[in-house]
Amino acid sequence: MSDIFISYARSTEAVAKAAADSLRQAGFKVWRDDELPAHRSYSEVIEERLQNAKAVLVLWSAEAVRSQWVRAEADIAREAGTLVQMSVDGTTPPIPFNQIQCADLADWSGTADHAGWKKILDSIGSLVGPTLSPSAPATETPKSDRKRIIVLPFQNMSGDSEQEYFSDGISEDIITDLAKVSALDVVSRNQAFSLKGKQIEIDRLGADMGVSHVVEGSVRKAGGRVRITAQLTDAENCNQIWAERYDRELQDIFALQDEISKAIVAALRLNLLPKEKKAIEERGTSNSDAYNLYLKARQHWISSNDSDSGPLDTVIRISRQATAIDPDYAKAWGLMALAQARLIVTFNRKVDARSAAKTALSIDPDLPEARLALALLAAGDSDFDEANREVAAALAVDPESFEVNKVAARIFFQQEDIDKAIEHYEKAVAMVDGDYHASGMLLTCYEAKGDTDNSNRTAQMTIDRCKAALEKDPGNGGAYGMGAGGLAVLGMADEAREWTRKALLIDPENQSMRYNLACNLTRSLHDDDAAMDILETLFQETGTALLVHAEADPDLHRIRGNPRFQKMLADAKERASAQ
Repeated sequence: MSDIFISYARSTEAVAKAAADSLRQAGFKVWRDDELPAHRSYSEVIEERLQNAKAVLVLWSAEAVRSQWVRAEADIAREAGTLVQMSVDGTTPPIPFNQIQCADLADWSGTADHAGWKKILDSIGSLVGPTLSPSAPATETPKSDRKRIIVLPFQNMSGDSEQEYFSDGISEDIITDLAKVSALDVVSRNQAFSLKGKQIEIDRLGADMGVSHVVEGSVRKAGGRVRITAQLTDAENCNQIWAERYDRELQDIFALQDEISKAIVAALRLNLLPKEKKAIEERGTSNSDAYNLYLKARQHWISSNDSDSGPLDTVIRISRQATAIDPDYAKAWGLMALAQARLIVTFNRKVDARSAAKTALSIDPDLPEARLALALLAAGDSDFDEANREVAAALAVDPESFEVNKVAARIFFQQEDIDKAIEHYEKAVAMVDGDYHASGMLLTCYEAKGDTDNSNRTAQMTIDRCKAALEKDPGNGGAYGMGAGGLAVLGMADEAREWTRKALLIDPENQSMRYNLACNLTRSLHDDDAAMDILETLFQETGTALLVHAEADPDLHRIRGNPRFQKMLADAKERASAQ
């Protein structure tokens, strides 16, 4: 699919064409409605392209403001965090789009050096990522003998959304298996899961992502049995090469995953090397119950948002059950250590994360989760040399991991390396679209750099993610706390204060949430006394790790020179060092 969708009113078609041409010259893949296929309905194609776009460029004009199509498309993009706006005739975007930065291109003649157009390119670049070089388009690149394959997330057909963790886990394991085959170039988990829940045209997927083959499937888990369907399709001609349905006992899940991966390799007419066959068969555990528990624990970890200690306790409890079943399950030990380390550095809990981390590393010396746990603990003690070594080791093993990128971003943030923090937070928010904590931290980074466009983009992203979390759990104080920061950045001060009030009413003892509220009060609402009121109480309860974080946090720059803040921080550090 194309990376950029252009929305416009018919009277500004010439400007839309100029924008599309300029974006293509910059190396971006662009779609606008002059490319509608004759055999499909307008609304179906528009919805599909909007859902798959990484950036939606809306051209506001007097006619566009009156157009229900343009407003609907802009609203979808706003909710998805992909909206980029330009005014082509001086028209101000209507509510609520006027809360988001809009570049003025009323005098634009299509040139690339226009200041407003440069802002558009910067915003789109931050959403889409690196572009193809205009001087060396993909069509001129010689074809490789290696087959490039994407494994789309398998559908959960269990009739229970709580089983989503299992279908996601199966998909991830097949991606991991195929990545071990030297003759295959496998699209990363990050890119593949960005397509989850979206309508996919396989031929377009082949053209846009350069894949030769696509794997799709579904998973139905009920009781002690599992049914998996899988198929392999040629992306060039959409012919189905292989398909199979498997009905097995859950205890046979590992043999079944091996069978699927090897069947895909065989259908591609590739030969597995002995070491590749052995690598595919390596699962970390031979116990299906332990494996199921690990997948469940990891789902709780991913959805925890670092905003409440409850989900972390759940991760530890489930991981402990997995290690009780299989004491040599390194991944379960590593995940337990990572959750315990989070409890220590974020909620000042007195738990032992090092034991679980060391046990994990004694089984698998390269395990990223265990390295990340040790990195968090080291950073909490201000030992950033050790933290950086552990993060580097984790990145070397799995640079596309959600956990690795989020912890790496935190470690760089605490060393005031905002550019590196942004790099890794951007990857993290792209991997898990429900993580409002990562988007909130990314907002702090862009605010620190004075990058208004990206601040507004990530503020809206954070609000949307927090609202989605609150729809599932109206008592989520952490979501209210982080969302208040996004509201304040977009100028909605009254709403931000109301969310702050609700957060403190719902979860007054939540240390992470209270810290985030204080940051927002001083950074965006400029209520320094209210921020220090919260921090004064919080600093009396917290440990060293939060104080290390606070000393580097740019959100607190407004009050850093305030004598009251300096005293409460000094007193807190003295208490923490005496413990």
